[in-house]
Amino acid sequence: MAYIDYEGDKDRVYSQEGRGETLTDVMNRRFSRRAAVATGAGAAATIVVGNAAASTPVASPVGSPAASPVASPVAGGDSLAFGNIGLQSGEETVVAEGYTVVPFLRWGDPLFADSPAFDYANPTAEAQAKQVGYNCDYIGFIPLPLGSKAADHGLLVVNHEYTNPELMFPGYLQPNPEYTEGSEDIPEFLVNTTKAVVDTELEAHGLSIVEVQRNASGAWEVVLDGKYNRRITATTPTVLTGPAAGNEQLKTKEDPTGTKVIGTLNNCAGGTTPWGTVVSGEENFNQYFANLGKLDAESPVAINHARYGLPEGETERQWETFYDRFDLAKEPNEPLRFGWGIEIDPLDPTSTPKKRTALGRFKHEGITSFVTTGGKVAVYSGDDERFDYAYKFVTAKSFDPEVRENNLDLLDEGTLYVARFNDDGTGDWLPLVYGENGLDESNGFTSQGDVLTFTRHAGDVLGATKMDRPEDFETNPVNGKVYLVLTNNNRRGTEDNPGTDEANPRAENTTGHIIEITETDGDHASTTFTWDIFILAGDPADEDTYFAGFPKDKVSPIASPDNITFDTNGNLWISTDGLPNSFEGMNDGIFAVPVDGENRGYLRQFLSSVVGAECSGPVFNTDSTALWVSIQHPGEGGSFEDQVTHWPDGEGSPRPTVVLVTKNDGGVIGS
Repeated sequence: MAYIDYEGDKDRVYSQEGRGETLTDVMNRRFSRRAAVATGAGAAATIVVGNAAASTPVASPVGSPAASPVASPVAGGDSLAFGNIGLQSGEETVVAEGYTVVPFLRWGDPLFADSPAFDYANPTAEAQAKQVGYNCDYIGFIPLPLGSKAADHGLLVVNHEYTNPELMFPGYLQPNPEYTEGSEDIPEFLVNTTKAVVDTELEAHGLSIVEVQRNASGAWEVVLDGKYNRRITATTPTVLTGPAAGNEQLKTKEDPTGTKVIGTLNNCAGGTTPWGTVVSGEENFNQYFANLGKLDAESPVAINHARYGLPEGETERQWETFYDRFDLAKEPNEPLRFGWGIEIDPLDPTSTPKKRTALGRFKHEGITSFVTTGGKVAVYSGDDERFDYAYKFVTAKSFDPEVRENNLDLLDEGTLYVARFNDDGTGDWLPLVYGENGLDESNGFTSQGDVLTFTRHAGDVLGATKMDRPEDFETNPVNGKVYLVLTNNNRRGTEDNPGTDEANPRAENTTGHIIEITETDGDHASTTFTWDIFILAGDPADEDTYFAGFPKDKVSPIASPDNITFDTNGNLWISTDGLPNSFEGMNDGIFAVPVDGENRGYLRQFLSSVVGAECSGPVFNTDSTALWVSIQHPGEGGSFEDQVTHWPDGEGSPRPTVVLVTKNDGGVIGS
C-alpha cells in the first residue's frame, strides 16, 4: 500500500553514451586484490522487544555468505570483535551478541515538562510542537560542556525528514470507488486530508534538540525540560544568509526581502561543526510543491524547478490546498528557498536557524566539516539524486578555536566546488564561481547568487561527474581520508542514461558503492585528489561485488549504503536504506568495516532494523560507549487501519524511533 514516493523524483533521464566496459575489466585494471587468512566461528545474535532491558537469543541469522553465517575477526587484524549477525527479517531490532538495543527517543515522546502525552489515535499540531518529531534521520551528539570530551552528558540533535500520514492519521486513506483489481492507472486509495492533519505534519517535520545524560546507575536518559531542549519545525522562522540572500529569485509575495523563510523541510543527513553547531541538509523538498505545469515551461524558474523534480500537478500531500506557499501558480519562487544547508545553534535556544546559501542549493546529504591544514573549514555534501554531484565548500576565513562567536557566520563566505572523478584515479574540485568556466550570462547566470541557487545547472556546465546518488560524505578523523557513499542507481547504463565510468563502474547499480578519497597532500582545502572504490555492495557471492580486496566468503551481504560514521578507532560504520529491494524479506541495518590494516574491507553486520524501516544517522558518544541509530518509517507499506508492525510499543501506530545501543559490559561499541 506504499502509494507515496517519499524519496522524491529520482527518475530523470540524461543523454550520454555509455562506454560498455564490464566490471571485470574495471576491477582488473583498477585494483590488486589483497590476500588474507580468515577464520569462521559461530555466534548468536540477540533481540530486544519493545522497551525490554534484557536480550534473548534468536535463531541463526539468514542471508549470510554460504561459508558461514558468522565470522570472527582475523587474528590481530582490527579492533572490531563482534560476531556478524547476518541479514535478518522480522518486527524487532536485532543486535550482535553482548549488546543491548532499546528504544530511546520515539515519535511523540515529550521534550518539555508541559508536553502532552502521546496519543497515537489523535496527533495534533499543538501536541506535536512539544514532542519529538516524526521520521528521525540524522543524529548529532554534542558533548556538554561544549569543547569537552564528555561521554556521559550532551545534546542529541535529530532531523525529522518527512511524515507518513497514512500511518499517522485515522482515515487518511480512503478506498477509491473507481479502482478495480489490476488497475494500473487508477489508485487503490485516495488521500483524505484536512488542514488539521497538514498542520500536524508541518510540526512533525524539522529537528528535535534534546539534552541527554548517563545517570548514577549508568543508564542513559532524556533530561526532560532541559534548558537546551527545542523543536524546530516547518513553521519556525528562519533566515537566508550568504551570497544568494536577497536575490530577486528568492523573493515572494510574503517575503519581498528574499531573506525570511518559514520553516525547514525534508531534513535528511547533516553534520556538526567544529564550533558546536549543526548543519542540517534539506533534501527532497520538491515533493511539497504543486503545479509546475501551470508555469510557462520555457521560463527560467520553471526550467530550474524541472531540474529539481517538482511535480507538474497537485502533490500527493495536498498541502497546497491549505497554504498558498506550496502552490507554484501562486508562489513560483517559494521552492527556491529550500534545498539549502540550515545551520542551527543548539546551545542557544533563542537563536534563529540560518540557511547558508554559500553551501549551494541541491538535495543535501551529509554537510560534514573538517578543519584543513591551513585552518580553514572544508564542508562535504552529496546531492542525493541519480546522476547528480558531490560537492565541497571551503571557507574563506579560518576557524578560531578560542572564540566561538568568531565562527558563527564562517559558512557565509568561501568557495563551493563540485567533483570530477577522472578515470585514472585522480580527481578535481571544480570551483563554482560566477564569471568563470562558463558560469556567466551565456549560460543564464547573472550573479554568484544565481550559481548557488541553480547549483545543479552550474555542475552541468562544468562537466562534473554524474554519480550514483551521492549521500553521506564524511572525513575519517583517524586517517584523514574522505568517504563518499553512493546508495544506488538502477538507471545507470539504461536507455539514454549515462553509461558506466571508473567512479560508477556498474550498469543498473541496484546495490550501491563507497568511494575512498585522499585529498592531495592530506589538505582538505586542496583542489585535487586521488580516489579508489572501497566497497561495491551486494551479495558477496556475486562477481560484481568488492570489499577493498578482502576475501568475500568472510563478509556480510550489504546493499544501499546510506549514512556513515566513524568510531574512535576510525572504523567505518554504515547504515543502509533500501537493502530489502536487493535481499527480499530482509531488513536494513548497521554494518562496520575497518578501513586500514590487514582486515581492511572485512565487513560485518552489527544491527538489524525492523520491517518497513531504514536505518540512518548512526552516531557515537565521544568514547564510543554509546551508539544511537534512527529507525525511520517502521511499518512503511501499511496504513493506520492496516498496520504491518506495532513496533516499538507492541500496540498502536509504529513510531519512528532513535534506538540506543550499549555493550553489556559497558565497553567500547564493536570491541
